[in-house]
Amino acid sequence: MLKKFLFVITLLGFTFWATAFKTGSLPVACITLQKQPLQITPKEFYVAAVEDGRKDNTAIGALQSYTLAPGKPPEAYPVDIKDGMAAIKNFIITSMTTDKSLRPVIIKLNDLNVSEVIAAPGVVKGEIKLSMAFYLQKGEDPIHLVDYHTTTSYRRKAGPAQQIEPLLRSALNNSLSYLNNWMNAQAPGNIKLARSFKITFKDYNEPAEGDTIYYATNRPLKWDDFKGKMQTDSRHGAEIFAGIGYEEEKKVENATIYLTFAMKVYAPKSACWVSPGTLTPYNLNHEQRHFDIAKLVAEHYKKEILAQNPTPDSYDAIISMGYLDALREMNKMQKLYDNETAHSINSYQQQMWNNRIDKELAELKIKTKAL
Repeated sequence: MLKKFLFVITLLGFTFWATAFKTGSLPVACITLQKQPLQITPKEFYVAAVEDGRKDNTAIGALQSYTLAPGKPPEAYPVDIKDGMAAIKNFIITSMTTDKSLRPVIIKLNDLNVSEVIAAPGVVKGEIKLSMAFYLQKGEDPIHLVDYHTTTSYRRKAGPAQQIEPLLRSALNNSLSYLNNWMNAQAPGNIKLARSFKITFKDYNEPAEGDTIYYATNRPLKWDDFKGKMQTDSRHGAEIFAGIGYEEEKKVENATIYLTFAMKVYAPKSACWVSPGTLTPYNLNHEQRHFDIAKLVAEHYKKEILAQNPTPDSYDAIISMGYLDALREMNKMQKLYDNETAHSINSYQQQMWNNRIDKELAELKIKTKAL
């Protein structure tokens, strides 16, 4: 049965704890981290959690022995921090002030390793390797911010493990200083760290008109726009393909995402067709109303985006899901329009739809009068 015992060794004025297991190996020497608050007051974050992401957390490495029996070859002994990860967490969290009105950051310790070799009689040289990853705490899905890797090389006289404590402390402090400097530099312009969101809408247009017509009050449809091949198997005399889409331009300033949302209400000329016997103003009005309906749906979509009060965390989903809803609304409204007007044959219903569409276009200040 494995037996465990605890003992204290005092050498050269240093005291450290060691836990030994009767397994035939050297005992693990434990280093006590000394508290030393950093002279830093974070302005952009606080440490919300410290996690252990190491693959092997049984010890932080091995040091060279400083007492040897005559003729005995050097033998490295395992070393760890007293109280392990709990001590590291406490050291990090108590090193800086905590202001929970700031951004919560998770620190993940991925590697902390110490290794030494004999450099000369009574002298050892070693390395401390430290690797961390920093995340912004966001619900169940933390957002990766940046990684930190460093290697500290040193030479020391042979002595107890506590001798390297200042080096370990310095490595940890340097990682926190790096995080603080990174956050200060990145907070104003890094989209991951944005704290507010503002959206501006505009209508998309192109300087020179090509195959695609973009909706504009001063650019109504004309029969010359119907460039597509006539569908001989269709029961209708004309057809327009009206669609909606959007483009986004983002910039981040002073931790605010500014999104310019260019709404596209369009009709490709090559997808619109008309039969020769249908070229009347009445029929053209019917097709124009399909285009108007697409415009109204686009306006509904924009209003719904604003109604959802988008934030840096939610705006992308609001826009994406809202777009799908808008497509469904447009499909439903276009079908209803054609069904009630019987594809323009029912002149009474056509006039009712003309009035309905013009009324809403006027309310939205898109048009002031019918075409």
